[in-house]
Amino acid sequence: MLSIRLSRVGTKRAPVYRIVVMPKHNDPWAKSTEILGHYNPRKQPSELVINTDRTKYWISKGAQATDTVWNLLIDEKIIEGEKRGVTHISKKRQGKLEVKATEKKAKAEAAEVQAKEAKEKAEAEAEAVKVAEAEAKAKAEAIPEAVTEEVTPPTEEAPATEETPAE
Repeated sequence: MLSIRLSRVGTKRAPVYRIVVMPKHNDPWAKSTEILGHYNPRKQPSELVINTDRTKYWISKGAQATDTVWNLLIDEKIIEGEKRGVTHISKKRQGKLEVKATEKKAKAEAAEVQAKEAKEKAEAEAEAVKVAEAEAKAKAEAIPEAVTEEVTPPTEEAPATEETPAE
């Protein structure tokens, strides 16, 4: 079975890759069936030179592209499809990520509950303030009526004269 993959040809700390077709189980530096192009990730933007006709030919013959090459071919619109995941996470690291995610979720839920309680408390306080204001208003309205009923201005009557006995 043939694969289309990258073969490193760059110098130390300066990788440049050839895109080659070779049997899948061969060493990446072994003799290749055909060189399809090259890829230089160090240039800005990265440089990809590839013979599209020959690439399509090899794919039609059953050659399978590696995930990285597949994603490069999709970026260049040589083939259509979805990109493949290239990174691999170890089981140990995956476990740690899951623990962090559950902790984060628990914290978010706790914060949500706390916010809900604070909102309910604020609403209860607002309601208590409204009730207190209503009671104060009712008392304020009741006090003037009581004052006006109890304190009535005196009516003017003729002063009573006391007769003193004549001497």
